[in-house]
Amino acid sequence: MTQTRMADVGRFAWFPSSKVTKWFVVVFWLAILAAAFGPAGKLQGVLNNEAVAWLPADAQSTQVVKQIEAFQSKNEFPAVIVYERPAGVTQQDQRAVAAQVAKFNALAPVKSETVGPIPSQDGKALQVIVPVDAGEGGWDTLGDTVKDLRAVADQRPSGLSMHVTGPVGYAADSSEAFSGIDGKLLYSAMAVVIVILLLTYRSPVLWLIPVISAGTALFVAQAVIYFLAKGDTLTVNAQSSGILTVIVFGAGTDYALLLVARYREELRRHEDRHEAMAFALHRAGPAILASGATVIAGMLCLLFATMNSTKGLGPVAAIGVAVGLLVMLTLLPALLVVCGRWIFWPVRPSYGSVGHTRDGFWAGIGRRIAKAPRRTWVVTSVLLAVASLGVLQLNATGLENKDVYYGTPDSIVGEQVVARHFPAGTGSPVMVLANADKAAAVKTKLELVKGVSAVADPVTKGGRSLIMTTLADAPDSDAATATVDRIRDDIATVAGADAIAGGDTATRADTLRASADDNVRIIPLILGVVLLILILLLRALTAPLILVATVVLSYGAAMGLSALIFRHVLGFAGADSSLPLFVFVFLVALGIDYNIFLMTRVHEEAKEIGTRRGALVGLAATGGVITSAGLVLAGTFAVLGTLPVVTFAEIGIAVALGVLLDTLIVRSVLVTALNLDVRGRMWWPSALAKRDPQLDSATPVSEEAQGVELEPAR
Repeated sequence: MTQTRMADVGRFAWFPSSKVTKWFVVVFWLAILAAAFGPAGKLQGVLNNEAVAWLPADAQSTQVVKQIEAFQSKNEFPAVIVYERPAGVTQQDQRAVAAQVAKFNALAPVKSETVGPIPSQDGKALQVIVPVDAGEGGWDTLGDTVKDLRAVADQRPSGLSMHVTGPVGYAADSSEAFSGIDGKLLYSAMAVVIVILLLTYRSPVLWLIPVISAGTALFVAQAVIYFLAKGDTLTVNAQSSGILTVIVFGAGTDYALLLVARYREELRRHEDRHEAMAFALHRAGPAILASGATVIAGMLCLLFATMNSTKGLGPVAAIGVAVGLLVMLTLLPALLVVCGRWIFWPVRPSYGSVGHTRDGFWAGIGRRIAKAPRRTWVVTSVLLAVASLGVLQLNATGLENKDVYYGTPDSIVGEQVVARHFPAGTGSPVMVLANADKAAAVKTKLELVKGVSAVADPVTKGGRSLIMTTLADAPDSDAATATVDRIRDDIATVAGADAIAGGDTATRADTLRASADDNVRIIPLILGVVLLILILLLRALTAPLILVATVVLSYGAAMGLSALIFRHVLGFAGADSSLPLFVFVFLVALGIDYNIFLMTRVHEEAKEIGTRRGALVGLAATGGVITSAGLVLAGTFAVLGTLPVVTFAEIGIAVALGVLLDTLIVRSVLVTALNLDVRGRMWWPSALAKRDPQLDSATPVSEEAQGVELEPAR
């Protein structure tokens, strides 16, 4: 490449594109990938899926976990084993279960005495509570422990059913549901991306380059996150690990689509493929960088969350996008120029050939919108607003255990059996800690709280007392959560007791409260950050404000339609309390990509031919790549539905639906109609706003301006 050409495109665009340095880029990433492969495979081993670890340090549930070590191991959790014989438990049943209790006590993870067997009042069930110490392995080891418990209980009288529930049972079923999550999501996301790339490029080989690049980005990101999680810098759980796979493949492929589309255009304008790639990077690079920076900034806003799980997702996703961005701007172009034009086979873009034609789909859509732009954006906005009303059907107040999975795992069956024969809160007590000299007064208060079934005598150690409190309602129910709130209110009135309440139900209550606070705090912050980036990128105020308004409208419509699908089509009982925030983050941070892809092209064209003409050229030039990118992102998020977990399915469905709305309606129709109607005022108060009306009125409407022959702006 000549010095003049290098000056035109800059050294950054030249480095991965030149005949020599492209090889340095490829070798560099091969070395990084080789070093990252091992640590990336260990990420699952450092995940922290304990619910209490997701909460802020000042939550009462967290404080109880820290103080409970004086009474029991912080890693000790109860396994509630329930036996049932509908016709009535026999003496033989009781002897068999009593013999099994001794075997439970002999298991290595059981370090305290098992309680039971406890007969139900109706004589149809027996209950055994086994205290299981998970040790340093945490919740991930509980699945194996449950297998051992079931193996012991296999030798029981015929007709006597047995189920493992309680915290240990829930953990085991959760572990099974998330087993191999990274592999499932990786292969599903790859399959979606490959199919869409095959349809987009119509080439049997070109798809390999973006997929190889995205895979490299994923492994490197996983390795970085592994080291941060291992050093306790990040709290990473199965949810954020799974979303990392989806977001790297989705966002990374989006950036690849934009760059490859621009590279294809430049190959028609430059005989040397290295020169063509340098110009493609020079022209598409700023939009890709701005898009990636917006996603990263939006994700990092989650650092202001109170929920540790939400706070941890922010940097996990940001690291994934940052690595993906770096790979797609260096390794991807290097691989493309190494391969040459043949990679586009069978339709290779030859030098001097024609690109877009007057028959292009999005060029035709643009011409139709141009006939009545105001009516188009008004009608579209009204329809999206009506769709938003469906959000009134969204019940994002958390899911009970029985509603978390598609099926009915054993822990849920056991929970239902316990509820039929025992106080529903048995096995998951509220753990109240109080100063020892006030323990009696606190116990008296607890016995008077509505919803409390039983209160154990205080156990005192080191000046603090532990009071186990059994609830009348299931520990994961709204009624139990309300009881915990009443407990906390009442024990707070005991002067000098310094009483706090924890346990599974209390953790659920703290999670719901923290998630609600995060929704109110983080959503406006993300909107502000996105608005600021758009202002800096477009050097205007009107366009960013309009674009942010379309983002909010798109989000509302996606949530409204999703709520209707959840309730009336899929029959979900509700939604996780974090759903509104997560969907907002992904839709705004990732969906803004399409605004940036479109509006940077419109801004580029508006300088030459005016906003009205530029809007048509911009839509025709980017409509195809935006559609493909949207399909990729929607498809990759939809694979979250392959997991048997309702929370993941809801995130995947809502984001996929929102991305499709963004791609096919909001960006391509609504924003284009607004560009055509508002015209030069879009760029106020920049100088372009003053020049633009002159361009619109004075510039002849050439074939290029009408979108007949759409080559990229020079």
